[in-house]
Amino acid sequence: MFFYGTLCHLPLLELVLAGECYQTRAATLAGHRVRWVKDQPFPTIEADADGNAHGLLVEGLSDTAKARLDFYEGGFDYALKGVAVRPDDGTDAVIAQVYFPTPGLWTPGAPWSLDDWVSQWGAMTLEAAQEVMSYFGEVSAEVIAQRFPMIRTRAASRVRARASKSPTTLRAGFGARDIDIHTSTRPYARFFTIEEQDLSFRRYSGEMSEVVNRAAFIGGDAVIVLPYDPVPDQVMLVEQFRMGPHMRADPHPWTLEPVAGRIDAGETPEDCARREALEETGLTLDRLLALPHHYPSPGSSTEFFYTYVALCDLPDAAAGIGGAEEEAEDIRSHVVPFQRLMDLVDSGEAACGPLVVCALWLSLNRDALRAGS
Repeated sequence: MFFYGTLCHLPLLELVLAGECYQTRAATLAGHRVRWVKDQPFPTIEADADGNAHGLLVEGLSDTAKARLDFYEGGFDYALKGVAVRPDDGTDAVIAQVYFPTPGLWTPGAPWSLDDWVSQWGAMTLEAAQEVMSYFGEVSAEVIAQRFPMIRTRAASRVRARASKSPTTLRAGFGARDIDIHTSTRPYARFFTIEEQDLSFRRYSGEMSEVVNRAAFIGGDAVIVLPYDPVPDQVMLVEQFRMGPHMRADPHPWTLEPVAGRIDAGETPEDCARREALEETGLTLDRLLALPHHYPSPGSSTEFFYTYVALCDLPDAAAGIGGAEEEAEDIRSHVVPFQRLMDLVDSGEAACGPLVVCALWLSLNRDALRAGS
């Protein structure tokens, strides 16, 4: 088989093939060119009489190895086609199978760079591929394609977590080396996943604990942003139906919240905040003021919130109905005075934790923001 894109990254190829034996050689497919797909983190290949597609020739693949590759690529509208590729070592051309995308499926962009892809997307892709390949033999490639956006969102969350500063000035400083994982299972996997582990952890005495069973809800990182206009001293709240209160049997499972949304893979929290505000409310945000970012429920969930108060113009007419239609969102926005927000918090009508955090932060910083406006 001949690979021209992300599977030329040997750590990814090794992960997908999971210990299968094979040999690799650099090779070239003449009459073709590899380009980034426009606005996407992967390449496409197109016919070009003057072009050369440089890549990796992989030989000696077993049927299992080929099945693993088909599973990894199969849900994304690729078709295998045999073509002649020329090994770069000067030996004779060989016929190799290549994953070609459906014609017209993608819009080509700039010339492809594997090094640039590894720098920007490599770590996240390896994380995502680990989850993808864990489903091999359990679900179809088409199911993986449906789940893939959230698989990447979870992968990006883990990459951000590993890169975070995570200070330990008061904490004991225990880390991954102080946890022994004995078994790990995933009893539920769709939009979210639930993962269960039998593990031991370091006690403050220095000894390891007995083996305990723990489970966690695996989501992704999210942005929380409360729009605030310091001149009229008003904030914007959004109201929408929420499954959490509904499943708890809350009599009114439509909640008042800040603007919020999951951070897409490759997106910064700040970019996500601006995108979500535009999608949910039509607002264009000015300055983003970072609040302490945090785990809202570390005992049971991986979710991590990047939290902001955003300065912006908030006329009364900014209130209305919005949301992304493709996500079946039905979001009502309210523009209310700051004091009304605090009354809602005090009465319990605003019972969303991130909104309470934003309201309390704003109560401490509001005077300075108004003085500087």
